[in-house]
Amino acid sequence: KLPTMKMLLSLIALLSAALLASAAPPTCYSRVLSLSKEITESFKELQTSKAVDSCVEMLPRLYLDIHNYCVLGKLRDFVAYPRCERVLEVSELKEKARSLYTIMISYCRRDLVFLTDDCSALENPILPPIEPS
Repeated sequence: KLPTMKMLLSLIALLSAALLASAAPPTCYSRVLSLSKEITESFKELQTSKAVDSCVEMLPRLYLDIHNYCVLGKLRDFVAYPRCERVLEVSELKEKARSLYTIMISYCRRDLVFLTDDCSALENPILPPIEPS
């Protein structure tokens, strides 16, 4: 009986550790990654929305790859774009982009590793195929 009890306690400890690991707070990297995906998706939705002002068509393209050093310049350009101030969705998107930029250059500066500095890759991204849902 004693070895069975020991095994059961070990199993409970292992499962508890797994649960704690999945409940861990987000890392700087995971926060930057999720925010960049959220911004990219919001931008796509904004471009396809019919209810938005025509100035949206003139916005700088916003595809973000946080592993590309050029993303910092891309974020700066987008936030500084002078048009569309009166479109609420654009203002909200600019605020998210400003937050991402601040997180990347301040809080996560030492945690991020840039794998490339290919600025054209942010202009003409090679997107992965869309998975059927």
